[in-house]
Order: sequence, then C-alpha cells, then structure tokens
Amino acid sequence: MKRSAVINVVGLCRRCIGEHTPYIQKFLMRHGGVDVQPQVPAVTCTMQATYLTGKPPSEHGIVGNGWYDRDLAEVQFWKQSNHLVSGNKLWESIRAERPDFVTAKLFWWYNMYSSAEFTITPRPMYPADGRKVFDIYTHPMEMREEIKEALGSFPFHTFWGPGAGLPCSQWIADSCRWVEEKHQPDLSLLYLPHLDYSFQRFGPDLSKVGDDLREIDQLVESLVTFLESREIEVTLLSEYGITPVDQPIHINRIFRDQGWLTIKDEMGLEILDAGASQAFAVADHQVAHVYVRDSEDLERVLQSCAQIEGVESVLWGESRAAAGLDHPRAGDIVLISDSKSWFTYYYWQEDARAPDFARCVDIHRKPGYDPVELFLDPRKKLPKVTIARKLIQKKLGFRMLMDLIPLDATLVKGSHGRCPEDPLDWPILLGPAAPTDRASISACEVHELLKQTTTLPTPTKHERHTQTKQEN
Repeated sequence: MKRSAVINVVGLCRRCIGEHTPYIQKFLMRHGGVDVQPQVPAVTCTMQATYLTGKPPSEHGIVGNGWYDRDLAEVQFWKQSNHLVSGNKLWESIRAERPDFVTAKLFWWYNMYSSAEFTITPRPMYPADGRKVFDIYTHPMEMREEIKEALGSFPFHTFWGPGAGLPCSQWIADSCRWVEEKHQPDLSLLYLPHLDYSFQRFGPDLSKVGDDLREIDQLVESLVTFLESREIEVTLLSEYGITPVDQPIHINRIFRDQGWLTIKDEMGLEILDAGASQAFAVADHQVAHVYVRDSEDLERVLQSCAQIEGVESVLWGESRAAAGLDHPRAGDIVLISDSKSWFTYYYWQEDARAPDFARCVDIHRKPGYDPVELFLDPRKKLPKVTIARKLIQKKLGFRMLMDLIPLDATLVKGSHGRCPEDPLDWPILLGPAAPTDRASISACEVHELLKQTTTLPTPTKHERHTQTKQEN
C-alpha cells in the first residue's frame, strides 16, 4: 500500500500560482488540481477540522479559532486538545481498513492527545515567575528532546508576531524529513505557514509578497523532491486564500456605544467582562461570533448588527444552521464582513486605557484574533534596541512587558474567513487526490478524497502508462 504526505501550504490559492511559484505551477500541471469552496469561517482551526473529519462545524464543533465558553464565561482561543474535535479523523477512518496505519501529524492544530502515532505542536512553557519559554510538545514525549537535539530549538519567534517568517516553515519541513527517516509513517500531515504572514501584512500584492512566494515555492520543491524520492505520494493543500482589506470593523466598540459591554477597571486599564456583558463579539478575521446573554435582547442586537457598515451577512436561527454553524460554541448571531472589511476585538475607546496585553503578542488572553500582532509599533524608535534591552531584562530575571505591538488596525491589508466571490481566491487541492471531472469541491469532501488516495493501491508502471495515454 502507498504512503502519503499532505502539505498544508497556508494561503496558497490559484491566484498566487505563476511566475513566482514555478515549481508549484509545474506540480499543478503534472498532477492536476481543484479549487476548494471553503467552509465558513475559512480560518485555520475550522478548515483543518473540516478537512480531517469531513464534517461541518455544526458536527465537529470547531466554529472558529476561538469561541466563548458559556460555562466558564471566558473566551477560549487557540486551544490544542484534540478532544475538542468531534468525529473520526482522517487517519482513524483509514484505520478501519488498515489497522496498522501510522500517522505523523506535524503542526496541524489540535495536535495534543490525538490518536496519531507521532505529533509535534508549538507549546510554550509558563514558569511561575511570569516568563514565557518557547518550546514544543511531542508525542511520544521523548521525541521532543531527540528532535531538538537534531534540528535545534524550534524558532518560535518566527511562527507568529513581528518576526514571523520563513525559519519556522523550514524547521517544520526539516521535522518532516527527520520523522520520515526515523519512523516511516504511512501518512504525514504537515503545516507550512509562511505565506500567512506577509499576505496579512500587505494583502496579495505581488510587488510586496513575491519573495515570500518564491521562498515557499523553493521549500515545497525541496520537500516534495525528498518525499517522492522515498516513493511517498504528495498532495498540496491550503486552508484559505487571503484577499485585500482596508476597513477594520470595531464591533465591540459599537456594542459598547449601545451600552451592552461590561468593562472592568484593573489598575487604570480596561478589561472586557464577557460574562457580565449583555452582548459582545469574538472577532475572528472576517467572521464575528456575537454572544447575547438574555434571549429577549436578541432581536435588538440583530437589528443593530444589520446596520453596521461593512457587515455583509447576519446569520442566526435557520441561516446560521444552513451555514453549518448550528453548534453550542457558535455565537447566537454570526456576522460575516464584506470583502474589504474584517473584525477587530478592540473594545476600549481610548488607547491609554487599552489592557496591557493589547500591545503584546498574547494570543490566549485577547478576546479575539489580532493580526496587528504581525507589526512592530512604527512609533517606537530603534525597536531592535528596545527588544534587545527587554530580552536582557528577561534573561536577568526581571519582569518586563514586551509591549511593541501597535493599536492601529488599519495596518492590516489582508484577511480571510468569508467565502470569496472569485474561486481564484479559494483554497486549493493539488495532486492525485484532486478529481478530474469537476472544477471545485466542498471543504467537507477533502476528507474522503484523501482517504481514497491513501487506501487505494499504488498503480503499477503499466497502469500509470495506460492512464497517461488515455489522458493524452
């Protein structure tokens, strides 16, 4: 039986493939490809869960990168336990036919405590003195020290934040090679986030992101060449395409003006008290989940949402269910922006009162996704000197605040989450799993297509030759 690898090239879409990606273009011509109509919200956690289960969020439960836990009265973002994802995962479905099937899940989300035999995921350590120490989590646990000894520490500062760039994708690709040489899994799932960064900073402006496309193209070529040399069949996949935006929607500030937010003063700074708020939103790119405390307020909130500039769709009741978002974790109302807009989590009216974490890379504390974390505050003079000074403070054991992130949402020029009108901006599936009789497939179909290509026998040379003749 064949062995397979699925390389998730984040942000790759048909519009990106061309002069800056000669290898990926050649891969497309050689193997074929199909556009994938994204599941809304077209964000990392939801799309990956949909691909791996073949189910919409109403069934697998991942309604976004984050949501409001009504029992805890807390917003939960970027959780990592695989127990959160309901339904059989791809490798579990395959095991029904191949009980000895072995999977390596490398940096796909919800990696902790999954049933995959080998996993690696980013996981900082948080000592009691307030520090954040960059690290990874692996299964088996002993693999953590083995792979760090072989490859060096994971370059976490390039995985997210102002320093986000190629080194983390290179390390992930190298980890795939290392796991393959050590363990020869039947299926390798790996995640290359490189395009995500500059595309969100600048939008799909080839004059600014051309180098990023060339870098990921070269990395993909090197990795695919290695995998194919070991007779591994490769599929290239993406989660979403990133489109240009120029209008942030400060949804929680609008709700605050309506008197619906409860704000707590903490040492002169403002903290959103979600549990005490009549209505508030968990912002996630171009989708916002609106949670309404009392059902009698629902109609009033609906009417207000429908009047917000930049909001294209207001989903609730039957329309929310039709979108595949009828799940207890989803907002009572789900808002989708128009093509030029995206939602911020900002709720303060004066920057001087913004919480201390607002100016930091702090993906778990913020009650919404914050792409402004990709930027250094342009008002900071000599930012590299400031960073060096703060890191020295940290190493010496002093408490410090890495407050280098601006509060200017207009810096963000690319976003995702809605289903773009043009299929050129949809995610894609390239390789043998792509059907040849359709121009597009749904995100839910990816699971079965990957399963079929993994469980079907590898064609013989004669069969491949006959198929090529028939296609010609």
